Amino acid sequence: MAEFLLVVQNVSKHFGGLVAIDSASFDVKTGTITVLIGPNGAGKTTLFSIISGSLPADRGRVLYEGVEISAEPPHQRARRGIARTFQIVQPFAGLTVRENIAIGSHLWQRSRVAALNSADEVARSVGLAAQLDAPAATLTVAGSKRLELARALAIAPRLLLLDEVLAGLNPSEIRDMVPVVRDLTARGMTILMTEHVMQAVAALAEHVLVLAQGKIIARGTTQEVAADPLVVEAYLGAGAAAHMVAGRAHA
Repeated sequence: MAEFLLVVQNVSKHFGGLVAIDSASFDVKTGTITVLIGPNGAGKTTLFSIISGSLPADRGRVLYEGVEISAEPPHQRARRGIARTFQIVQPFAGLTVRENIAIGSHLWQRSRVAALNSADEVARSVGLAAQLDAPAATLTVAGSKRLELARALAIAPRLLLLDEVLAGLNPSEIRDMVPVVRDLTARGMTILMTEHVMQAVAALAEHVLVLAQGKIIARGTTQEVAADPLVVEAYLGAGAAAHMVAGRAHA
């Protein structure tokens, strides 16, 4: 098994004159949870789209299990074991929870019965067993987030890209979801996730990457990146780190 399941090398993406991703390089160790943080507009979702194949990079390479997949379409990457969630949850509202999950299960299951049975197992793993027959449109925000996670899990991924899967949840709902996410690595998955909720970042992250204006500006533990002056300024503006240091000196 490769030490690093995912390697991103010097990836760049432009939209006209806008530089969305600027020579980003990092790797994700197999069996771990890596959290990608950064201010709004930093390019996190764009980077996820490049890794999952829905956007081509202008430059750079994406490697999975040591194999370059930069030119592969999303469905081929899904067959390799790469799945992602989306910030804006858009299930098939007229279908039940079970049917929504079963759509992903069809990647590997030949029959409808097998796909539905697989969907039941996935639903139980994310706490949706009681809602299997409910229309997706009737779920709460927390339920919809769990369904989004379940739909990604249905393809039996090895690399799971979670794009703000905890956004919109209250503190209690976040506490309930953290062990669900953590348990996925115990089941053999590797996770790269974006998140703004620092409570969850601190509870889940084994490694943190910080993206600002399309560049990776820091990496390390949660404590290390939180103390990095470049990270402080990316979130709070120029001069913020110096003001904080001065404030502590006079405290």
